[in-house]
Amino acid sequence: MNHQQLKAGRRQVGLTQLEAAKRLGKSQPYLSQLEKGLRSVTPELAKRATKVYGLPLTHLPVPNVESLNDDFNATKLARQLAGLGYPGFAHLRAERTNPAALMVLALVQQDLEVRLTEALPWVLCKYPDLDWSWVTNQVKLKDVQNRLGFLVGVAKDVAASKQRSALGPLSVAETALEHSRLAREDTLCRDSMPDTERRWLRANRSPLAQHWNLLTGMTADQLFYGA
Repeated sequence: MNHQQLKAGRRQVGLTQLEAAKRLGKSQPYLSQLEKGLRSVTPELAKRATKVYGLPLTHLPVPNVESLNDDFNATKLARQLAGLGYPGFAHLRAERTNPAALMVLALVQQDLEVRLTEALPWVLCKYPDLDWSWVTNQVKLKDVQNRLGFLVGVAKDVAASKQRSALGPLSVAETALEHSRLAREDTLCRDSMPDTERRWLRANRSPLAQHWNLLTGMTADQLFYGA
């Protein structure tokens, strides 16, 4: 969150600087400096402001992906998906997170449970205004841009019938990723896939998966929210 978002969030809920400062646990002069860009908005304050101002989860700070990956936990990721509103994990205790951070953290995993991978196109449809520049840069650093490109394509198929407003941002992201598409073969977070399954998928995967050089059987119509 930058100083402009902080100021816009306060004005959106109709709070004076003094009222907002009290709710944020800060002084009014300090909040004034933050809103003018004279001080940096800390991750802790960004989380607090997002909750106090009722801002979208895309305003939450994006943490260091490396530090997150060190203590990756599938159960925590499922709870974060619940926090984003994913219906497949509605029964879990929800945790708030930036959808951009969740997307990158999931895509850099060598092996990810299918139920988690299947949630990712939903995230892209639900939050098409996530920080695409940050996400794209992160996946390029890890050489997993093909995974994201494929998921964007699946999300577009879902959005075409379910959430057409997401098609514009998804199409822009797809075009940007196309320029960095890798020629090497990859899986959709299933590096331990047996050779027999790899051979089958090479012959039977969808045109979209073939285009992105991914060994995966995922299609939009097989997802419970895409049918």
